[in-house]
Amino acid sequence: MEKRLMMFLVGLFLSVGMALAQTQVSGTVVSGEDGEPIIGASIKVLGTNTGTVTDTDGKFSLSTPAGSRLEISYIGMQSKTVKAGPNMKVTLEGDNKTLEEVMVVAYGTQKKSAFTGSAATVKSDDISKVQVASPVEALKGKVSGVQMQQSSGQPGQTSSIRIRGISSISSGQSPLYVVDGSPFDGDLNTINPQDIADITVLKDAASAALYGSRGANGVILITTKVGRTNHATVTVDAKWGVNSRALRNYDYINSPAGYYETWYKGLYNYARDKQNMTDLQAFQFANGHLTDSSDYGLGYNVYTVPTGDMLIGSNGKLNPRATLGNVVTYKGEKYLLRPDNWINATYRNALRQEYTVSATGSTDKSTFYASANYLNMKGITAGSSMKRFTSRLKADYQVKPWMKIAVNMNYAHYDNNQVSDDGKENYSGNLFTLLQLAPIYPLYMRDGDGKILIDSRNGLQRLDYGDGSFAGLTRPILAQANPLSDIYANTNNVNGNTFNGVGTVEIRFLKDFKFTSTNSVYLDEDRDIFVRNPWYGQFASSKGISNLQHNRRWSYNYQQLLNWHRTFGLHEIDAMLGHEYYRTRGYALVGSKNNMFSNSYTELSGAVTMQNVNSSRSDYNTEGYFGRVNYSYADKYFGELSYRRDASSTFDPKYRWGNFWSLGGAWIISKEKWFNAKFVDELKFKVSYGSQGNDGIGSYRYIDTYTITPSGSSVALLPGKLGNQNVSWEKQGMFNTGFDFSLFRQRLSGSFVFFYRTTKDMLAWVALPPSYGWTGFYSNIGDMRNAGIEVELNGDIIRTKDFVWSAKFNLSSYSNRITRLADKNKSRVVEGYKGYTSGDKFYAENLSMYTYLLPKYAGVDANTGEALYYKDTYEMTAAGTPKLDDNGQPIVSGRTTVKNPSEATEYLCGTALPDAYGGFGTSFTWKGFDFSVDFAYQLGGQVFDGNYQSMMTLSRGGNLHKDILGAWSATNKNSSIPRLQYNDQYTASSSDRWLTSASYLSLQNVSFGYTLPRQVVSKIGVANVRFYVVGDNLALFAKRRGLDPRQSVTGAVSTEYYSPIRTVSGGLTVTF
Repeated sequence: MEKRLMMFLVGLFLSVGMALAQTQVSGTVVSGEDGEPIIGASIKVLGTNTGTVTDTDGKFSLSTPAGSRLEISYIGMQSKTVKAGPNMKVTLEGDNKTLEEVMVVAYGTQKKSAFTGSAATVKSDDISKVQVASPVEALKGKVSGVQMQQSSGQPGQTSSIRIRGISSISSGQSPLYVVDGSPFDGDLNTINPQDIADITVLKDAASAALYGSRGANGVILITTKVGRTNHATVTVDAKWGVNSRALRNYDYINSPAGYYETWYKGLYNYARDKQNMTDLQAFQFANGHLTDSSDYGLGYNVYTVPTGDMLIGSNGKLNPRATLGNVVTYKGEKYLLRPDNWINATYRNALRQEYTVSATGSTDKSTFYASANYLNMKGITAGSSMKRFTSRLKADYQVKPWMKIAVNMNYAHYDNNQVSDDGKENYSGNLFTLLQLAPIYPLYMRDGDGKILIDSRNGLQRLDYGDGSFAGLTRPILAQANPLSDIYANTNNVNGNTFNGVGTVEIRFLKDFKFTSTNSVYLDEDRDIFVRNPWYGQFASSKGISNLQHNRRWSYNYQQLLNWHRTFGLHEIDAMLGHEYYRTRGYALVGSKNNMFSNSYTELSGAVTMQNVNSSRSDYNTEGYFGRVNYSYADKYFGELSYRRDASSTFDPKYRWGNFWSLGGAWIISKEKWFNAKFVDELKFKVSYGSQGNDGIGSYRYIDTYTITPSGSSVALLPGKLGNQNVSWEKQGMFNTGFDFSLFRQRLSGSFVFFYRTTKDMLAWVALPPSYGWTGFYSNIGDMRNAGIEVELNGDIIRTKDFVWSAKFNLSSYSNRITRLADKNKSRVVEGYKGYTSGDKFYAENLSMYTYLLPKYAGVDANTGEALYYKDTYEMTAAGTPKLDDNGQPIVSGRTTVKNPSEATEYLCGTALPDAYGGFGTSFTWKGFDFSVDFAYQLGGQVFDGNYQSMMTLSRGGNLHKDILGAWSATNKNSSIPRLQYNDQYTASSSDRWLTSASYLSLQNVSFGYTLPRQVVSKIGVANVRFYVVGDNLALFAKRRGLDPRQSVTGAVSTEYYSPIRTVSGGLTVTF
């Protein structure tokens, strides 16, 4: 008995020991196609939660119980189960099922094969190589259907995005941004691009309908990185670079001599042709007024000529004895007038530096990702910069087998200095001034010896404002303005903090059910300081002005989801019910004072005269109930149905709720038994239709608003916006169909999609005449449609063990039409189209948005050199009145020309919308080297080049384009440019002459890197080391030098803005 007991105990201990024994397993995972190591392959011990992933050499190592089996998998390859052992080599073969990849969709994830809508994803590799402050900037040229416009190149500015065309005349056009499942309201430049795992753009209604009103213009899903390895890794990335001006100047007349000669010619022609002077009299008149401060002159003479000589000779050229630099005496003091290169003095090459540290890891029950980023980006003008610090913590923990919790927090602090880049801001110094002034004006005040004067009050260099304070001279243009004052004497600072926190609880129950509660909060607080100096410029008379604004905004989003998933046989059903409540509130407190004590003390207490104190509050709420059902059969046939009932505080309660839905289906044709095209890996047909609503016109538009103002000792109300209780949802419907495909063993993949998008009851602002008192109101005024195609192609041209050459291309093309306008908006008929005019655009039924309505330029009168414009002639009755057609419009019989453009006929002159746009690029990898280049392009469309227009007319003291030198003259009668003549009001009038092709090609990004061999860096305990050089926004090729068609989708472009920035950097990434 004792012997048997002893044997039993020994056997028991041996069994337990064997069960507890651990074996160290290691190996390499390679591709069966080319033998290359597979990075990031999943290694999992069957029946446990133990696992790891392969490193950059395809290697792995982990401890497993003796006799274990490993499941090894990787996206796009056949999974394999093998017995664990030492020094393993596992080969994975491609399974030709690329569509089985899981993708992010509305409120969750979904197998790509089951997705019935249209979406595109940009991965972290493409995002991380672009040097941008905002992650969505990485989308430029990479996603079909996405148009991006950047109205300013100031550091940290984010482009506006349009997805699949124009959906409305004046309601919101921006997409909804969702970060890790929660709507994001903040500035996207507070998110570190290095934290992003991927960005998915949902383009059709079927994929975005569940987001209700906020997703009417498409949805951009931003997913941040998560912990993946079973051991912690730390990555350090540092880059240093140079920012420079990416946009060249227009081809100005940049020499003072050339400018004086051109202005002289305009005065001379004016004297001869308009004042009927003789040649001698005109010569004396033009020289006499050329530099004086009369209505004819430029106000400054920066040349010295011998006594008795004229500045311009009788041949129209600068006096050869003239020397640059002119000493004048004013109030007993001598001053030197000498022109400066304003652009060179204002723009600069500047340092950009960025540092990121991230850590990631996981255990059996948890994962984490943490990062910190610092960006210091100096602008291309002194006085402009962006400093930003961000940190992120993302973690989840499996509390119980049925319960999981997660937290995702992001904090950002920013400190931005800006310069004024818009002349409409009425500031004394800005880039508008810089780009408008002729090359004859001094930037600085100089004494008689040429030394720049120093202001004893502040130690600053004295700047010439052209307002008579320097040598008594006055500029005829932009007096009291100097761009360097904005840089050195004024303050434009915005600094603030943002916090975004998301908490998630996930509970699984009854085998097939999952309940998820996600709650997020967003806080944004900033302080804006705008100070205009008390010494110079237009605010000197009020001794400076200090304007401070404090903004605080918060929002929260509550989301509850109930999911049910069941697979039985060849059938698979996934159903979801959800509820979401969103609320945001913003506060603004603003105050301004003038008569400052000191320019260095910017608080309101540093000034004594109150100008304005005000505050405001804004609110917006939405709530929605929604559901979705996905069905698949045999992983070959797929269907999806979704519905959402949404409410918006924008509308009156009786119109507050809207109902929106979508229906989609897909068929993987290549899985059919009869399909035998061997070169086809996957071929999927998809079709969907969905409806959405748009409420993007601001809050409470159904209520009358008033401005409260003092009236003596009483309070008065002034009418503001007129409320419209009948304004309601703008409704959108989109039909979407196409094919996804993969060919030649995944060497070529892509998609082709056709979409048809309709908008009903378009929301638009209706302006009222001043006599009404009210400024206007919002109303549902009409319908619109967009129809287009999208093409995406991705290919591996060469794929060997050591060398891979890949290429990509995307193209989008759509047509736009306004299909219905309310009768009250049909105030005019042009060429048979009924609509209304707004600026230089005509909005009418059966016309495209942003259709130009302008006089047509007819060239130059060969005899006089005057500009000509077309005018329609009409069939006349015996009574001398035009005959009318059936629509009551005059019957056109022909055309003539007129010299006064106000007498010319306005014609439809095309649209600002392009014919096509997209991007393309290529990449190479060879051993440890990698290289890539990306382009973006646009074909067709027209921009109205207002800056070129202003440079092609003689405006006193304004910049002139070199094209004006080819103007009509007695020896150049075939010119298409009118003669040079002072005060010719018709020469540069608005017409189709200023419409220019909006086509462009931009070199967006070039990246080159080298990753050191694993066997080299592993000796020093490092997992990965990569050196790289990267350049962004490197070149732009457009119709005219200086023109950037990327500024606006409406065709309104100008160089009176901060130039785009070119960045070239070198960097180092180290992973431990």
